[in-house]
Amino acid sequence: MPTGLFESPIGTVIVSASESGVTELNFSDGGDSPEGLGNHIVEKCLTQLDEYFSGRRVSFSVELDLRGTEFQLSVWRALLLIPYGRTSTYGRIAALTGRPKAVRAVGGANHSNPVSIIVPCHRVLGSDGSLTGYGGGLHRKKWLLDHEAKYRA
Repeated sequence: MPTGLFESPIGTVIVSASESGVTELNFSDGGDSPEGLGNHIVEKCLTQLDEYFSGRRVSFSVELDLRGTEFQLSVWRALLLIPYGRTSTYGRIAALTGRPKAVRAVGGANHSNPVSIIVPCHRVLGSDGSLTGYGGGLHRKKWLLDHEAKYRA
């Protein structure tokens, strides 16, 4: 699968894409190298990541090729509704999926998000406003939230 690397201020980001869209976007803690040459979607994503991290992009338009269960997909679609620089809670996301009692399941789907940053799982907080879980590490979640707050219109 075509891949590419982006050196962000908070670590290396690995991007993988099919011919239909981005399939994975995750942080790496080193030692990774692309498996294959990028394609036009990987290149578009890398450009948009550069714009995002430099404060010039508040939304992504790169195509996505999300793969998961029907519930996971519903959670990830709900995450895409959280505006740049804003946050939501697991409970609100559960309500948006039509399963208001599925708060823990939302947390699981959030954790399984294969396309971090673009599908903004970092914008989900605990019901008390606390930073809770982030596959890339809480230090990255805090950085992303602070970065978006800085550039929010």
